[in-house]
Amino acid sequence: MNRNYEVLSDEAGRPIKAWTVGVPFEDEAKQQLKNLAGLPFIHKWIAAMPDVHRGFGATVGSVVPTVGAVIPAAVGVDIGCGMIAVRTTLRAEQLPDSLAPVRAAIERAVPHGRTDNGGKNDRGAWQEAPKAHQEAWARLKPGYDAIVAKHPRLNRGPDLGHLGTLGTGNHFIELCLDEADAVWVMLHSGSRGVGNRIGSHFIELAKEDMRRFFIRLPDADLAYLPEGTEHFQDYVHAVEWAQDYAATNRQLMLDSVVHALKASQLLPAFALTDAAVNCHHNYVAREHHYGKNCFVTRKGAVRAREGDLGIIPGSMGARSYIVRGKGNAEAFHSCSHGAGRVMSREAAKKRFTLEDHAKATAGIECRKDVDVIDETPGAYKPIDAVMAAQADLVEVVHTLRQVVCVKG
Repeated sequence: MNRNYEVLSDEAGRPIKAWTVGVPFEDEAKQQLKNLAGLPFIHKWIAAMPDVHRGFGATVGSVVPTVGAVIPAAVGVDIGCGMIAVRTTLRAEQLPDSLAPVRAAIERAVPHGRTDNGGKNDRGAWQEAPKAHQEAWARLKPGYDAIVAKHPRLNRGPDLGHLGTLGTGNHFIELCLDEADAVWVMLHSGSRGVGNRIGSHFIELAKEDMRRFFIRLPDADLAYLPEGTEHFQDYVHAVEWAQDYAATNRQLMLDSVVHALKASQLLPAFALTDAAVNCHHNYVAREHHYGKNCFVTRKGAVRAREGDLGIIPGSMGARSYIVRGKGNAEAFHSCSHGAGRVMSREAAKKRFTLEDHAKATAGIECRKDVDVIDETPGAYKPIDAVMAAQADLVEVVHTLRQVVCVKG
């Protein structure tokens, strides 16, 4: 039978179906997946996406269906991280010759990066959140209050102050052109500091529970919360709230970017079209697969049911894709969340020079300094190979190329 995936098997656990034909697949990631597949509550098998690589706690690019338990580290600390994109009525020829003022307008509109060690003068947070953000927080706050009432440690950092802000690392805001030269706004971010606190807190609670129950695991980060326990219920509630926060965060940023572009006087009048996507790629969801109601954890993977729209971004300087899911049951209706790293951030900083980065991002209005070399295109897998490896998971709807990129 022809198939587009590889199968890794280990006598100690469930199989791993990996859509990795033609892309690098490191041994460390394979071992992480085997450790995960050895847990007794994995449903059927684990699916690995073509952008798979070793992660902190659990493998990035993994789809993990479970019955009777959840693994907080398999979601990670950037709960609800994902993408949002919308096509505008702007055309490539309507953009100014110099895009530097456009990038500056976006950077003024959305707090990004991190300064003052995240303290009160942090330029990556709001000093006073705009009215729309305050209204969004008013909707989110009752859920947050219920969480911190049971877990007071979580209420010790930015919440409203981070809502509608970008963050650091691989988070970005871009203007892109599609195959018809239409302009898109696309961005990548998650639940910011509050999600990090929730993820970190419940990972530690799960580890404490494993010690209390005398459960020994091949990796402490595989610590899980059994269904029916208090910590399980609290985590499911908290993670679903953080995912809502993340989706709201992205929508607010998108609105801010669009408003800034319209107010900049750098562009002609434009509107948004109905082509829009807002999807998570670090999250857990209640789903039904192969006769069982289960929790599906996607760490660096996007849900791709038949007809679902998703976003698969390339690295800085590479193409990105708007895709439509094919509903592949063996992949638990999933696809990759991006190109996937092929080397660590430290390795990239040692390997590439500023000249390499400038060459790789030629023609794109973006940062070209030493602090973003770890995000240079060469640090990631070739996006063309990643897309070819998952041809039975998604079809390409639009191909995007960046012209402006804002990073924290």
